[in-house]
Amino acid sequence: MNENTNTDVANNEISSEKEPNVTSEELDGGRSEGTIRFTLRSISQLKDGEKALSEPCYVRCLPWKILVLIKYREWEQQQQKGLGVFLQCNADSKTPGWTCYGFGELRLLTHHPQKEHLCKKIHHMFHFKEQDWGFAHFILWKDLMDPENGYVKDDTIELEAHVAAEAPHGVSWDSKLHTGYIGLKNQGATCYMNSLLQTLFFTNIFRKSVYKIPTVGDDSSLSVAFALQRVFHDLQFSNKPVATKKLTKSFGWESFQSFMQHDVQEFLRVLLDKLESKMKGTAVDGVIPKLFGGRTSSFVRCRHVSCTSTREETFYDIQLSVKGKSNIYESFSDYVSTELLEGENKYDAGEHGLQEAEKGVRFDSFPPVLHLHLMRFHYDPRSDTSLKFNDRFEFYEEIDLGQYVREGGPPLRYTLHAVLVHSGDNHGGHYVVFIDPRADGKWYKFDDDVVSRCSKREAIEYNYGGGEDAPYLARKATSAYMLIYIQTSEMSYILQEVSGEDIPRELRDRIVDEVRYEMAAESSDSKKTDQTHQSSP
Repeated sequence: MNENTNTDVANNEISSEKEPNVTSEELDGGRSEGTIRFTLRSISQLKDGEKALSEPCYVRCLPWKILVLIKYREWEQQQQKGLGVFLQCNADSKTPGWTCYGFGELRLLTHHPQKEHLCKKIHHMFHFKEQDWGFAHFILWKDLMDPENGYVKDDTIELEAHVAAEAPHGVSWDSKLHTGYIGLKNQGATCYMNSLLQTLFFTNIFRKSVYKIPTVGDDSSLSVAFALQRVFHDLQFSNKPVATKKLTKSFGWESFQSFMQHDVQEFLRVLLDKLESKMKGTAVDGVIPKLFGGRTSSFVRCRHVSCTSTREETFYDIQLSVKGKSNIYESFSDYVSTELLEGENKYDAGEHGLQEAEKGVRFDSFPPVLHLHLMRFHYDPRSDTSLKFNDRFEFYEEIDLGQYVREGGPPLRYTLHAVLVHSGDNHGGHYVVFIDPRADGKWYKFDDDVVSRCSKREAIEYNYGGGEDAPYLARKATSAYMLIYIQTSEMSYILQEVSGEDIPRELRDRIVDEVRYEMAAESSDSKKTDQTHQSSP
């Protein structure tokens, strides 16, 4: 039986033939996938312990090769000769600590018109100690050399490897160069914060409004507004990943426990509340409810008498049930479904006494920017812990919410702008966000300090949940926990361009001065460190 494994082999190499026609796309080393083609001549001369390596194909700026070697294994009490085929990643790197998740397919091509190529799937987290992964016994030697199979022609075999990879960590990856965007440093203990900040940054009209909050004279270590202005400024103009320590300090949530005790919904509500208070009486007063605020009416309507109680409320986000629902429309239908109050649970209608009634919620309006929290985590009283539901739950690039405002009403179309994703269980895990910054169908993955292009499928379908063994998922229990939609008719307004001219001069001057001070302090610390090393015996 063939097995996925890594291998340590001798240094002998057999020559390979490089593909003569290289397209401009193949020259883009930052691309997310590529195909390696390997023509291996004199296959019968390949000896035990020798290895054959293809020319590299660059995917995510790392060199990927096909590795071929002879392997023996015990089969029916005999040593059977076989051909091992592996996918190799970044093998010449001497840098420890790097990782790159890749998946794809290894193929041995046949020349026989009535035979199929021999194909085997592969997926692995490549790293410094496991730079190659594949099949030690991809095919038995006798099957390889059998003329009926058509694998060998003129003592030559043809191999292919299609590889798709995520952007690597721990090695040189220039997010700005490959995407035009930069990430946020992973400073530990911040969980979902980096993902959420990226979504707010790319809500352009919100970013522009945050810049306009007067913060002159604010203590930079205590002002949430100024700390957010600094993060937004650096994300817009820097070439390196941006730090968030000053923001978490101003927010008062500096420990991991602080983030674990509050979910992303609470964090967003507290952040928006602090900003809304700071905006009072300024040129941007009222921006937050205008962008994120919708209206609902909670009602109790008696069935047999004319009596209705209604309470109107403003919401900045909506919690949608996931468990038992297959898609986003089922969740919205569940949200506006009515509950019948009858029997011992009848409604006290005052002068009308106890009455059978319908209790429910209706949407009066939806905001231009719609934040949807998917209820992936639920409290389990038996274990006294929060459990994650990773059930499959579909959401779509375009949705129409008109039916939930009034029955038979006009369409109310929204376009998906961001998908916040969690991998792992309730005890922690990993957080990333997928964003379509310009609403042009070009999606990007923001994984802390690493930003990379991705497909629409990676951003949406891969995050439905339920795909525990899917090879395209580097981590288990991966699913969306928050969605951000923008009203399609308001898209050009919400995503309007933000330039340096949109930042008030006094704010720009303050940030420039702060950057100069930080650079000087960093240079001074570096000189002190060098002097310490020089004076050491």
